[in-house]
Amino acid sequence: MKGYENDGFPRRKRRKKSKGNAIRRRIGHFLLTCICIAVLVFAVTFLGAAYLYSTVKQPDLLSIAETTEQEMALPAVSTDGTENGADQAAWCLILVNKWNYIPNDYKIQLIKLANGESVDKRIYPALQEMFDAARKDHIYPVVASGYRTREKQQRLLDEKIKAYKAEGCLPEEAKTKAEAWVAIPGTSEHQLGIAVDINADGIRSTGDEVYKWLNENAYKFGFIRRYPPDKTEITGVINEPWHYRYVGIKAAEEIQNQGTCLEEYLNGQK
Repeated sequence: MKGYENDGFPRRKRRKKSKGNAIRRRIGHFLLTCICIAVLVFAVTFLGAAYLYSTVKQPDLLSIAETTEQEMALPAVSTDGTENGADQAAWCLILVNKWNYIPNDYKIQLIKLANGESVDKRIYPALQEMFDAARKDHIYPVVASGYRTREKQQRLLDEKIKAYKAEGCLPEEAKTKAEAWVAIPGTSEHQLGIAVDINADGIRSTGDEVYKWLNENAYKFGFIRRYPPDKTEITGVINEPWHYRYVGIKAAEEIQNQGTCLEEYLNGQK
C-alpha cells in the first residue's frame, strides 16, 4: 500500500503537468491563429488598396478601351412644334434645356472610355487634357456619367418620381420635384454627348476637392459648370456642381469672366 501511494503521487503530478501543457498549447494555437488572421486581413486590405491605387494612377485615366463611333440622329421636337436645326449654332453651343429640345438633325459620334462611359469624340481631347491637369494638382476626378440614351434618361426620371412618391408626394408633386433634378428625355445635355458628370475617385480626392478644382479651372479647357446655384430660375435645373458641359475655350472663358450661364451667354450673342 505504501509503495502504491508513493507511486501514485508523481502520477497525479504528471497528469496535472500534462494538463497544464495542453492548456498552454491551446492558448498558443489560439494566439497563433489570431495572428495569422490579422496578417491575412492586413495583406488583403493592403493589396486591395494598392490595386485600386495603381488602377487610378494609370497615366491615361480616360484611356480608350474600345473605340466605337456611331452617328445617330436623336429624334426630338421643339416645345413650340418647330424644328431646331443644328445649323443654328455651333455644335458645342447648341442650347438644350427644359424649353429647348435636342434638334432633330443633331448627330453624335461616340467614343467609349475605359470605364464604359461614352462621350462625343469631339470633346475627348479636351476632357483628357483637363483630367491630366487635375492630376498634376493632385486632384483625381472620374467620369461618373457621360452620354445617355433617351431610354436611360426616361428610366432615371421614372426612378426619381418613384422615390418622391415613396416619400409621400402626390403624383403631380413628385413629377415636378423629379424634373427639377432629372431632365425630361429630349432635354438632357447628356443625350448630346458633350456633357459629363464628374465625381471624385473616392480614394485620393473628395467630391468637394474635385468640384472646387473644376469650378476654378474647367473653363480653361472649354468646359463650363452648367447649372450654378444662382442661375436655377434661368437654367431650370437645381445646382449641380458635378455637371460640366463643353462649349469651347472661347465661350467658356467669356462665360467664366461674365459670371453668366449658357442661356444668358447665348442671349447676349444675338
